[in-house]
Amino acid sequence: MGVVVTDAEVTLADVLSLRLAIDEPLEDGTELVLRHRTTGVERDVLLATSRARAREATLTVSLEPLELSTGRWDAYLRRDGKRSRLRSVDPGFSLDHLDAYALCRRTLAYRSYRTRNGFLALKISDAEPVAEVRSIWFREGRFEVMGLLAYTGLEDDDTRHEATLTLDRRLTGAHLSATATVQGVRFHAAVSLVDVLVAADHEEAEGAGTWEPALEVDGVPTPLRLGARLDDVDGKRRRLHYPSSRVDGVLIRPCYTADDELRIEVGG
Repeated sequence: MGVVVTDAEVTLADVLSLRLAIDEPLEDGTELVLRHRTTGVERDVLLATSRARAREATLTVSLEPLELSTGRWDAYLRRDGKRSRLRSVDPGFSLDHLDAYALCRRTLAYRSYRTRNGFLALKISDAEPVAEVRSIWFREGRFEVMGLLAYTGLEDDDTRHEATLTLDRRLTGAHLSATATVQGVRFHAAVSLVDVLVAADHEEAEGAGTWEPALEVDGVPTPLRLGARLDDVDGKRRRLHYPSSRVDGVLIRPCYTADDELRIEVGG
């Protein structure tokens, strides 16, 4: 069965839309099988077929009724009990599409992508509201961050929302806050690096420790953790490094956790 995915996308309605290059029409009884990479659980969908001779075919599959759990799902085609992984030449990444997809309030986020070996797969993750980081820098003695609010349901317009950037250090209970700017779903926040040092617990050497940033936005019921998930970079803690800064000889640097949440490390 010569079938290759040339275009794959999960629409805003959580429908998997595929364009296929085919050598011959798909036979009756052909199924799309999604297999959870960790648990081995499978979901299958009987595909509508056509006898028309063509070099292309399109498929649409609504994902929500399949009750797919979080994780990665590999795609197969199955006919008469025999199945083969579905090859793909589409990298499956569009930052603009991911931004538009994240504007809606969701509980699960679905994304199609091409594996390193060239096969179609789905990544499904929890979609709780977050502040998605797009830029970080140090300038004029301040730590600054900007990005967009994801899965909050707020409109991408010119409406301004009152907001506050908070930094918390769980080990000592230290807390710091600064006014942030939110317009529509775009945010910008800055905090003085000197204030970070002053707020640190000086009973420890140089106030060394890790701070957890969050964004409190009027109209959003819970604080939004700062992180970076709407991209194709996995393992940011190892692969993504921002410039650091020194204040009174103390090193301050942003980094990510294993779950791609932003942290501010002071000293150490």
